[in-house]
Amino acid sequence: MRNGSGDEWFLLFDVNGAALKGFAHERASDTPLAQEIQRQVPNNFSAFLSEPAFSMQDATFCYWRSARDPSWNKVTSALAEDGSKELLAWLIRGPAGYREWAENHFEVPVDIKSVSTVFAHQPLTESLVRTLNPGCDPEFAYAQADEIGYPL
Repeated sequence: MRNGSGDEWFLLFDVNGAALKGFAHERASDTPLAQEIQRQVPNNFSAFLSEPAFSMQDATFCYWRSARDPSWNKVTSALAEDGSKELLAWLIRGPAGYREWAENHFEVPVDIKSVSTVFAHQPLTESLVRTLNPGCDPEFAYAQADEIGYPL
């Protein structure tokens, strides 16, 4: 997820569990979190730890959860406010939370049925692209979806 304002997060699911790295540009500090991520996240998440697209050098928060863990683990950092609460709020709140964020951010109405379709990881169609963003070229959306492994 990239919000267009310099903030981002990446979430990887695999057989080992899930790992999430985020960057809130307004919360960035001179204390790099990358070393702590490499030190604290278990080695069985090597695909996550070594993926260049995740830009580990730009991180303000990181969580992981092994398949057997009862809850999420957080990489400890020196940041009192790491931006995770704000950046992950709409993910935690599901389609309705994302819709609220998107309508405030983009200042346009957002179709909840289409957002729910994306949250359900249903295939991307031209109709879905046009409903979510009438000005978007579907081929561009398909290329972006393909890049992150979203079903077409």
